[in-house]
Amino acid sequence: MARKRRKRWHPPGTPPGTLAAHPEADKEPVRITLFRYDASFLEERTLTPGEIGSLSVPESGVLWLDIAGLSDPGVVRAVGERFGFHPLGLEDVLNVPQRPKVERYEGHLLIILREVRLPEPPEQVSLFLGDRVVVSFQERPGDAFDPVRERLRQGKGPIRTLGADFLAYALCDAVIDAFFPTLEKLGDEVEELEEKLIASPSRERFHEIRRAKQRLLVVRRAVWPARDAMNELLREESPLIRAGTRPYLRDCYDHTVQLMDMVETFRELAAGLVDEYMSSMSNRMNEIMKVLTVIATIFIPLTFIVGIYGMNFDPQASPYNMPELRWMYGYPAVMLLMVAIAAGMLYYFRRKKWL
Repeated sequence: MARKRRKRWHPPGTPPGTLAAHPEADKEPVRITLFRYDASFLEERTLTPGEIGSLSVPESGVLWLDIAGLSDPGVVRAVGERFGFHPLGLEDVLNVPQRPKVERYEGHLLIILREVRLPEPPEQVSLFLGDRVVVSFQERPGDAFDPVRERLRQGKGPIRTLGADFLAYALCDAVIDAFFPTLEKLGDEVEELEEKLIASPSRERFHEIRRAKQRLLVVRRAVWPARDAMNELLREESPLIRAGTRPYLRDCYDHTVQLMDMVETFRELAAGLVDEYMSSMSNRMNEIMKVLTVIATIFIPLTFIVGIYGMNFDPQASPYNMPELRWMYGYPAVMLLMVAIAAGMLYYFRRKKWL
């Protein structure tokens, strides 16, 4: 069946920095959550779009604005105006899907990743990192950030004592680590398909293999550029990223490398399953052709004998008459001869191990 292509691009000739919701954006209201914290203080509350203009960069601590939903470009515009984010970065937030990347602007960084949680469609996650400010944009509610929120609420680890760059790392790490359960599930599915294929190589198994390969391709398209983005962020010479955060970013980069190894391993297994399916089908066809060839070979001499005795000659008129035609036991004798020939040929084929 033909797959529906996403049509999310702007019309040709659209001015750069145009903010418009894509046609597939959910029409649900945008959900805005604010986290303001430091080592001894945490504020968490839900905001309305009208409250964005009254926000201010904290003198100490970190402000995290988590925005779920891209149906209202006005919210994205208001955030950009309030914190001075570049219009091209804001356009990348709405014009999804973007390739995972890191963009450097004056006074802030834009980090774009993709989150894959099958069977849900992939989702773009955009992070703006500024001085003591982190703003995250997601396509829809439901994400991998819950562990980060719990660490903030309970004060676990160093997250509330470090800066906005550490929060940005924690969010990136949460998105990347969410790939591991998905890949483990796909790996189990590929191994199960291998067992099913050995037991019964059918057309349904082939379609299941193709679907598994397509899902692995979706993950690969998200992980491969994410590895490059994490490497670029690790090497980024920006005052927004402190030296103490770089070891954590290096660990995040290592996770992307590990994910790529897993993706390539499972893709090779899936490709091997396709070859195994084609080999099984070829062997099955060879077995069928062998059986048909044996049957045809057995009937060739039998047809020859029947053809001889089926010729319309008058045994009295012909000088070379066929005495078997007037012999009382001619018919059963010919039948026995034909059975003996067929049995002899079967015995010969089995001795040759052709059967």
